[in-house]
This record gives sequence, C-alpha cells and structure tokens, in this order.
Amino acid sequence: MIFAFTKRIYGYECDIYGHLNNANYLQLLEGARSEALYEMNLAQSDLQKKGVQLFVHYVEMSFIKSIDHDELITIKSCFTEMNRIKGKWHQEIYNSKGEKCFNADITIVFAAEGKAKRLPVEVYELFLHYLEK
Repeated sequence: MIFAFTKRIYGYECDIYGHLNNANYLQLLEGARSEALYEMNLAQSDLQKKGVQLFVHYVEMSFIKSIDHDELITIKSCFTEMNRIKGKWHQEIYNSKGEKCFNADITIVFAAEGKAKRLPVEVYELFLHYLEK
C-alpha cells in the first residue's frame, strides 16, 4: 500500500538559494513514515507500549530536482521488503506539478530496549498487510 503525506515547504527549511535544505529531507521522510504508521494503526507510541522500537539502519537517497520555498510536496511511502528483523521503506517526493524530485530507500531494523530483536508475530502480520507487492 502506498501512503501519501502532503506538506508545504517553508522558508526556515530552505538554504540560501531558496531550495529545500538537504538536511531537512530526512526529517520530511521521518514525518511521512510516522504518518503512514498512524494510518496503519501502528503509531510509534503504540509500538513502544508493545516493546517494539524502529531504528533507521541505512539510507540511500537520490536528489533529482530541487524543491523550492512555498512548494506543496507529496511524499509517497511504502514498504517494499519485510521480515521479522528488518524492513525497507521506499519513499518518493513529488512537487505540485507531479514531478518526482527525490527518492530514498530506507532500511529499518526492529529492536526492543535498544537491541535488535525480532518483531512479535502479531505485529509482523500487521506490517505484512501493508506490504507493497
């Protein structure tokens, strides 16, 4: 399943050229993943109550087209791989014209108490329901 998160880019998020500062992309991606988890009824606060933590392990990013101040962007996010130890998100950012500006593949590892740990089966099955095939 593909989740969409829309947000306007504000001046404080931009560099001196009026483009979205590259350091802010990770925050935008995190926000979009968090919103996707809410839509899945797997909010991070609920996962923590179940003893599940999600940690970013690896990020691969491609900057395709600049994103300007005041632009209304859409971040599309989906799971592309999943097992009980780790999962992979694919995320793309589009401008208001529908042009792809950025993409990223992010590997998430599952943990409990700060150490890698397999997801409980019931949580794993919830994640699998949303896996993009």
